Amino acid sequence: MVANLQKRPNGVWRARYRDADGKQISRHFPRKIDGQRWLDEVTATVVTGIYVDPKAGTITFGQWYAQWSETQVWARGTRLKAAQALATTTFAEKQIKQILPSHVQAWVKGMSTSLAPSTVEVNYNLIHAAFRAAVIDKVIGSDPCVKIKLPRKRRRDAAMAIPTPEQVRDTLEAADEWFAPYVAVCAFAGLRLGEASGLQVGDVDFLRRTIQVTRQVQGENRATTEVVPPKHGSERVVYVPDELLTMLARHIETVGVWGDQGWLFALGGHLLNRNAAGNQWRKVREAAGLRERYTLHDLRHFYASGLIADGCDVVTVLKALGHATPTITLNTCGRRRKTRRGPQHPV
Repeated sequence: MVANLQKRPNGVWRARYRDADGKQISRHFPRKIDGQRWLDEVTATVVTGIYVDPKAGTITFGQWYAQWSETQVWARGTRLKAAQALATTTFAEKQIKQILPSHVQAWVKGMSTSLAPSTVEVNYNLIHAAFRAAVIDKVIGSDPCVKIKLPRKRRRDAAMAIPTPEQVRDTLEAADEWFAPYVAVCAFAGLRLGEASGLQVGDVDFLRRTIQVTRQVQGENRATTEVVPPKHGSERVVYVPDELLTMLARHIETVGVWGDQGWLFALGGHLLNRNAAGNQWRKVREAAGLRERYTLHDLRHFYASGLIADGCDVVTVLKALGHATPTITLNTCGRRRKTRRGPQHPV
C-alpha cells in the first residue's frame, strides 16, 4: 500500500493511500497527528488482512442481502424463509456499514413480541449468515451480530406434543374417508406433510410392506405448489404395518387415485399443499376434540416415540424418519413414552 501525508495550502492535512486495485482513497484532518493515526490504522488492517474499502459498505443491507441470497444453493422452502426473514428486519434500507449490534438486538426484541422463539432464531440465523458473508467479502469490517441475546426457547421435551394412541384413533375415526389414510401415513409411517402429499400408488409396495419416499409437495397454496425432491438425505424406504397397507388398499379401491402419475391424495383435482392439508387437519382435530397444539407434524413424533418404545436404536429411527444426522433424531425423539408401538395400536 502506497500512502502519504501532505499539508494543503489551507493548512489542512491530507492523508491518502492507494489500495491493492490502485484506487486512491483520501481523508482530510486538521492536525497532522490525526492523519498519521488514520494511515497507521489503515496500514494495520492491510497487514492483518482485514482491510475493507471504505466505500464498500455504502450498499444497503437489503441490496447486499439480495445479492448474497442469489448465490445461495437453497431449496425453495429455505429461499422463502430467507425472504420472510428480510421482511422482518428494521435496517434493510440502512447502509450495511452503519448497522450496529444495538440495531440487531432491537430487531430481535421486536420480533420476540409477536413470533415464536424458534421463528426468531431462524430469522436471526439467516440474517447473521448474510452479515458473515459480508465480512468474508470485505464489504464490512466486522459482524454486528455479536453477543446478540435471543429469546429463550422452551425445553424441547416440554414443548413437544405427542398424541396418545387413543387420540390418534379418534382422529382416524373423525377424518373423512379420503383423508384418513393421509393421517395414517403421517402417524404410522412417520412421513412429513409434504412427503405424504407427494405419495403415488407406485410408491407403496404391498408385497414387501414398504413405502418409498422419493418426492414431496411444497407450497402454501395452489399458485405456489410444486413437486420437488425430499429434504437432502430424506429419500428412504419405510417398513409399515399391515393395517396401514390395508387402509391404503381400501383407499385405492374406493376413493381411487388421481392423475396419470397415480397420486394417492388430492382435493378438488389438485395436490394437497400445506394450507389445504392444514385446513383438513384442523377440521379433524376439532371433530376429534384434540387440543389446538397438535399438528400433523406431531403425528411424526407419535411414530418416532413408538419406534423408541419398541426398543429401536437411534440409527434405525434416523433412517425411518429421514433425518440427516443422529443429533436431529436425538433432539426430536429425546422424550420417550412408555407405550406400545404406535403403528400397531389404533389402526
